[in-house]
Amino acid sequence: MKKPIKLLILVLTYSVCVIANAQVPMNFKFDTPYGKNSAVGKFVELNGAKIYYEEYGKGEPLLLIHGNGGSIESMGNQIDYFKSKYRVIVSDNRGQGKSELKTDSLTYVQITKDIEELVKHLRLDSLNIIGWSDGGIVALQMGISGKSKIKKIVAMGANLRPDSTAVNSWATKDVQNMRKMIISKIKEKDTSENWNLQKQLAGLLVDQPNIAAKDLSKIKAKVLVIAGDKDIIKNEHSVEIFENIPKAQLCIMPGETHFTPASNPELFNALANKFLSESFKRPDSDWTKWGK
Repeated sequence: MKKPIKLLILVLTYSVCVIANAQVPMNFKFDTPYGKNSAVGKFVELNGAKIYYEEYGKGEPLLLIHGNGGSIESMGNQIDYFKSKYRVIVSDNRGQGKSELKTDSLTYVQITKDIEELVKHLRLDSLNIIGWSDGGIVALQMGISGKSKIKKIVAMGANLRPDSTAVNSWATKDVQNMRKMIISKIKEKDTSENWNLQKQLAGLLVDQPNIAAKDLSKIKAKVLVIAGDKDIIKNEHSVEIFENIPKAQLCIMPGETHFTPASNPELFNALANKFLSESFKRPDSDWTKWGK
């Protein structure tokens, strides 16, 4: 019964083990074994769990945060591109990749706390962040909490809440059905998967996040809100996020999906790099404000 669960998870996550079945081609072939690189990989205990991370390049710190069911390797296209420009830091989120779970109730808040502790452990006085899907959610939460000094955030395919006002209805239905199937497997005492972990990952998608739009006003970092025009996240919800962040830009990529960082990394990386490398601007079409 492994294949049905993997096919269902596919529409909402980009775990390397299932991505080959996607409708859009993805690239996860790299010369460097990202996520399994013993030459640079390290474990650190954060909030009671061993968290695995890797670092590449030198310079200004750039933190990459992957999505639900993913791992360091999920961000391989971004590591490859940005490691010549930044000190790239990327970890396996709690319970994913090589990082320990050590909880029965995984939350975005917990993952956020883990990454904030990693930032503290590495003594980063400031940083930039690229977060994809769940990673975008965590990046926004980090911006809201203010515990890390963040210069810029690229939040790809993020949402504030899990309901149909934010997420396309087909996605919410699929993940709800997925959780029901997982619960039935647990009741059957099936051992073909780590169903406890799958239940918690599904719980992130069904019940979370729960971020108030008004809390986005607390974000001091400059933010690029980015999504595909056929994303899992509704276009109007990406607009809502953009409109509630004081210093933000919005990019809805034409002809693109939730999976663009892997399916079209050339486009995504170029947009992210432009935002990170250039001075932030938010011009106004109201010509009466020009020159003021």
